[in-house]
Amino acid sequence: MKIANLYQFLNNDMKDIESKLADVISSEYSILQDTSTQLLLAGGKRIRPIFVLLAAQFGNYEKNKEQVKAIAVALELVHMASLVHDDVVDEAELRRGQPTVKHMYDDKIATYTGDYMLATALQVVTSVPNPLIHQILAKSLKSVVEGEIIQIRDKKNTNQQLRQYLRRIKRKTALLIATSCKLGAIASNATKKQANLLFQYGYNVGMSFQIIDDILDFTSNEATLGKPTGHDLQQGNITLPVLYAMEDPLFKHELVKLFNQCGAITSEQMEPILKMLLDSDAIENSYQLSRIYLKKALQSLEQLKNEQAKNSLILIAHKLGRRQS
Repeated sequence: MKIANLYQFLNNDMKDIESKLADVISSEYSILQDTSTQLLLAGGKRIRPIFVLLAAQFGNYEKNKEQVKAIAVALELVHMASLVHDDVVDEAELRRGQPTVKHMYDDKIATYTGDYMLATALQVVTSVPNPLIHQILAKSLKSVVEGEIIQIRDKKNTNQQLRQYLRRIKRKTALLIATSCKLGAIASNATKKQANLLFQYGYNVGMSFQIIDDILDFTSNEATLGKPTGHDLQQGNITLPVLYAMEDPLFKHELVKLFNQCGAITSEQMEPILKMLLDSDAIENSYQLSRIYLKKALQSLEQLKNEQAKNSLILIAHKLGRRQS
């Protein structure tokens, strides 16, 4: 079942958000128009806008619908900006099976496209006359950038600990999802308690989401994932399955040896490492931690009363925890 089937009562609002996204990225400069449209048409799950809209159901949604939608649009633009910047840093040629902006143009064009998306997001969110929303979003954006810098710093660092990984994915992924939930609640005038519970839900779903993403880097194929298997490790990124696999001294020794080689790591050089990881308990141990975060997310919803929105949030959390792409 597609995620869109889990919030059908909001389908018209999500279609409106898609239309608004197309409108706000419009530019008189053809290259920005082309690259931004390419990013938009690449699709994606639109998780952040969905969470904004669902969280807003716990307040007065109908009265505040337009500013809720503005926040949903802004959060998706921020996410799209982070993706195109990621592709530059990772030298990625494919995303979701399609050529990246970086690959089709160059690093400069891709970087400025990301900047344009981010600037557009800030322009959109200024239509919401609530300083608290601006402050929370700004703090979240700062954390996202810190997460990316930490990831660059930790590349090929085989001595890092689990807490470093968790701190990194908190900034890189979980906080933006948590912020989507919290801002949706605030924009609809939900209570402070409701907003905080939804933040905790979003944070824990975000942690689980990123762990699953890191698992799929090893367990999914290129046709399904839209990028080569083991791509993150090939780039030097130490993710949760790798941390668990490194508990085996032989695996760690082989990985260090691979990282110490000169030049880029090839797919052929990766094959023995991937096999060792898949033959270990690393994937199952990673799934176990993901399930812990998922359980915490669901516990955060227990005190919330809107059954329709609550049920959608529960189903989406389960769907994300079992996804294969």
